[in-house]
Amino acid sequence: MTHERPPGRSIIGRNPVLEALKAGTAISRIVLMNTAEGSVIQEIKSFARRQGIQVQEMPKQEFVGFARDEKAQGVVALAAEQQTLDLSTLISHSKTRQESGFIILPDQIEDPGNLGALIRTAECAGAHGLVLTKHHSASLSSGAIKASAGATEHLRIAVVSNLVNAILELKENGFWIVGLEMAGERMYTEVDYSGSTAIVVGSERRGIRRLVREHCDFLVRIPILGKISSLNASVAGALLMYEVRRQRTPAHG
Repeated sequence: MTHERPPGRSIIGRNPVLEALKAGTAISRIVLMNTAEGSVIQEIKSFARRQGIQVQEMPKQEFVGFARDEKAQGVVALAAEQQTLDLSTLISHSKTRQESGFIILPDQIEDPGNLGALIRTAECAGAHGLVLTKHHSASLSSGAIKASAGATEHLRIAVVSNLVNAILELKENGFWIVGLEMAGERMYTEVDYSGSTAIVVGSERRGIRRLVREHCDFLVRIPILGKISSLNASVAGALLMYEVRRQRTPAHG
């Protein structure tokens, strides 16, 4: 039996679907493999029931064909397209927070898994948002959503055509631009992140593009002491994001 998908996107995996439900994402239907069980599946069913969302169960073979992903963990949510913002709206939102701005700018990160992991860390580290470019970046695909463990449903995401223009707009609004580069002139712990900060994270293979690099106020590096020449982009981004958070979190005791 063939099941046609309605227009929109698929959210795949237990935690991503649960987080989408918690975030109030517009979901039209949830499809479960009829043998799926466990506490998260029960939570999904409970949230869906309270929100009036249809839950459909399918036999394993039928579900696998529908999900088109062997790692779907027995659940797929059919949702409205991802809601993204323009940059000015994201900056305005950042100004309403009770701290200086904190925005993430991926550059040339084309792997959905890396992008999703970066989004997950940004949300966990309390970043105010993330800026994607229409080109030179992975999209918010089902793979990126799954790798984010549902963080795409909570973190505000803006989409722009040109990252350099986005950087200029951020600077006009008082942001310092910090690029993460292997050859950065400063250690990542040597910059003051107490002011509004936008962090540029390039891919581990190609780094940050030249024009983007030239518009950064600071280029910082993370020490590499082993034989491998670079960190995974999402790991490097995580270290820098949590340095921002460390500096902004008052010490206790």
